[in-house]
Amino acid sequence: MHANPAVDAVADRSRPPAAGRLVVDAPTRMFHALFALSFAGAYATADSEHWRLLHVSLGYVFAGLLGFRVLYGLLGPRQARLALLWRRLSGAAAWLRSLPAATSPAAVHWRQGQNLAMALAIAAMLALALPLAVSGYGTWNEWGDALEDVHEVLGNALLAVVLAHLALIVLLSVLRRQNQALPMLTGRVAGSGPDLVRRNRAWLAGLLLLAVLAFGAWQWQDAARRPASAGDGASMTDPHGHDAGRASRHDGDDD
Repeated sequence: MHANPAVDAVADRSRPPAAGRLVVDAPTRMFHALFALSFAGAYATADSEHWRLLHVSLGYVFAGLLGFRVLYGLLGPRQARLALLWRRLSGAAAWLRSLPAATSPAAVHWRQGQNLAMALAIAAMLALALPLAVSGYGTWNEWGDALEDVHEVLGNALLAVVLAHLALIVLLSVLRRQNQALPMLTGRVAGSGPDLVRRNRAWLAGLLLLAVLAFGAWQWQDAARRPASAGDGASMTDPHGHDAGRASRHDGDDD
């Protein structure tokens, strides 16, 4: 029986496209989404006394997610290990030294530089996240007035790195003609070949989301049980009983 090329072509067009390769597991994708949302929410509410409890709560979520990522990067599967990020960064010096020699094709060098820039942006975000969380906690617990300025500077610095990271994703998407943000949403990249992720671990991603939602619900209920505090329109207290109008009173001291 001879094959009919026309029939085969129609069959190929009607066949659903391949799902692609799984390269990012579910816990990493969930962390990425929650981490981005918690920082965006905390930054947006940083200057509002009315939303002070939300700002503090998002700060705790931000710090907790960072702790999860460090543990997952140390104990998790190979493709999620922080060692891979370090390996890319450790090749920066060799890449810079190889530029004048041009021992490899320009396209290869250019792509290596793109990957290195992305790794640097990710490392910078993770490096800024810890002192940002610590300075925020210290500011709320009044460890010193200078910490408030440090916290603000670190928040703006992290925002700048995040915006640079997003701009780099857009640039690489244009240069490579492929959506570079999609793998962090779907976990997959187009093309054939073996999956880099053997186990998606959707259950762990679900637990991470439930933990964040449970913490948010606990904060909300705790705030609802506490009496509203008077002063400068601030009506929220944090879970440890700190007056959310405290910063407003400090501002009034300068008048």
